[in-house]
Amino acid sequence: MRLLLTTLLLFVFCISNAQNNDKENIMKVVSDVFEAMRTNDKELLLTCFVEEPTTFTVFRREGETQFRRDNFQGWVDAVGKPKEETWNEPIWNEKIQIDDDLASVWVDYAFYRGKDGDQFSHCGVDAFHLVRLDGDWKIFHLVDTRRKEGCDVPKKVKP
Repeated sequence: MRLLLTTLLLFVFCISNAQNNDKENIMKVVSDVFEAMRTNDKELLLTCFVEEPTTFTVFRREGETQFRRDNFQGWVDAVGKPKEETWNEPIWNEKIQIDDDLASVWVDYAFYRGKDGDQFSHCGVDAFHLVRLDGDWKIFHLVDTRRKEGCDVPKKVKP
């Protein structure tokens, strides 16, 4: 009986530890996206994604919901282009879901730009879908919302 209980506890510990490692690895990929944006690192950005991911934006214009497929390569080029302003996108309130080799991450964000990356532009939610390929997590789908009002950015993440 004691051996069975010990084996069961060890199994539960291993599953829990693997889940925590997955969460850390997944959040590293997501964090690398924002680091790449902040530092204009096109190569780092590309390591976060599968080839040909889909990206979308949802926003309201004149009271109407707008849904737009974004140009991924255009965004990558814009991130990698040297610029005088810094793109700073702090995130918080991370929610991670994992099932085998599929994961989703939902985060609140605020987007800042400017010389020091401290001029507020907009806020919203980023929703990432990731797949584990050959042991590495990669983003295959990203959708965000954008708004300028109703942004309750925690002090701890403001620039």
